[in-house]
Amino acid sequence: MKTWPRHPVIYEVNTWVWLNDLSRKHQRRLDLATVPDQEWDAIADQGFDAVWFMGVWERSPTGIGISMRNEGLLKDFTRALPDFAPEDNVGSPYCVRRYVVDQHFGGPKGLAVARRLLDQRGLRLILDFVPNHVAPDHPWASDHPEYFIQGSAEDVRADPASFIDIGGKVFACGRDPYFPAWPDVLQLNAFQPALRQAVIETISQIAEQCDGIRCDMAMLMLNAIFERTWGARAGAKPADDYWRTIIPAIKANAPEFRFIAEAYWDLEWELQQQGFDYCYDKRLYDRLRTANATSIRAHLAAGVDYQARLARFLENHDEPRAAATFSKGMYQAAAVITFLSPGLRFFHQGQFEGRTKRISPHLVRGPDEPIDARLKQFYDRLLSVLHHDVVRNGDWHLLECVPAWDGNWTWDCFLAFAWQGNGDGDERLLVTVNYAPNQSQCHVRLPFADLANSRWRLKDLLGDATYDWDGNDLQGRGLYLDERPWSARVFALTRG
Repeated sequence: MKTWPRHPVIYEVNTWVWLNDLSRKHQRRLDLATVPDQEWDAIADQGFDAVWFMGVWERSPTGIGISMRNEGLLKDFTRALPDFAPEDNVGSPYCVRRYVVDQHFGGPKGLAVARRLLDQRGLRLILDFVPNHVAPDHPWASDHPEYFIQGSAEDVRADPASFIDIGGKVFACGRDPYFPAWPDVLQLNAFQPALRQAVIETISQIAEQCDGIRCDMAMLMLNAIFERTWGARAGAKPADDYWRTIIPAIKANAPEFRFIAEAYWDLEWELQQQGFDYCYDKRLYDRLRTANATSIRAHLAAGVDYQARLARFLENHDEPRAAATFSKGMYQAAAVITFLSPGLRFFHQGQFEGRTKRISPHLVRGPDEPIDARLKQFYDRLLSVLHHDVVRNGDWHLLECVPAWDGNWTWDCFLAFAWQGNGDGDERLLVTVNYAPNQSQCHVRLPFADLANSRWRLKDLLGDATYDWDGNDLQGRGLYLDERPWSARVFALTRG
């Protein structure tokens, strides 16, 4: 397979729900080995570079029992499925019993078939890795208790929500320092040298089955974060950070293998420096939700080398559905900014159809919802833009927007950027968004040096409009825009 593009596009699939939907559609039980060819073709035709099968590893029966006693989770289950039944809960995919593909999906052989069929269509495969914790019935709990943060009988008595006794040994439950412990998982000790070696061996085995991993809550394993969370319980802090130990060991044998970090707390740069190829860009997502074009533009003004290693999204299995979060006009504008910025872009199953109900990863099925035909048409056009090589491998430029006249404050509502191919005469795209609920005007300064003394045609790839423009005007004042609220355009520039 050819090398990864500079700015890839990934599709996240909730594997259990996806196979359940396909089984209903084709009226027979399907696993990863028996998915009909037309379903793989349908994914490939959308132009993705990789598919992320979320949740393929063996889940924990112990974890299922714990989740069925969790009132918050049960409320979440019934919110998504008013007719929820206990058999709908198959456990958290992040409460991993073993890093072995679940037999429900066809086991390792089923995954191997799926990977081969994806590869035939030019698609790579991404899977999950959970560095922070494992299920209480993971073999390490009995075979290697030294891999874990441990406690005492007094800890269990004093804080039973955060410590658990298994066979006479007390383990700390996994946690994020800002929230209560997760009762269904055991906390691994990032400082333990033997654990680090075991993780290298585990990821090496995973790397034989896929082309990259999405690392759950990757920042929790940073030395500084882990020490602050666990203090003396973790023991002596190693000289090397966790990821500086793990990632080079894997890449030494698999240089094209990709590491994607779920990352928060503004630690994206640090994780990039420790070897991650891409880190979640939660900051862009949050700023888009606040609808402040100025703050979004400031975020996109960061160095391109940094931005090219961010993972952009509008929803995923943890976040609420975008169609339920953004108003309709605002949503499409946010999508254009998100998915036509540099970096990795990933979409979530159900996003194109306008699903509004988030499905807990514990659930085997989701609710039936009508397809939003208008949103689906928009995404069809946006995906067709993402087929263009210029937005996969070209150069990106954030553009300056200036007032159309003195006192014209609405210029500050715009975001604009351009994509340009690397060779002479290569493709050029101009993206403009009025990210505001009001009509706005501005001039956009274009980055192309050869505009003068030619006529230029601007064709909107998201709509049907075409404009002819004098190159001297474009080179001088820039492109004049007078746009309705939340207007988003993607212009292909050709000499005309």
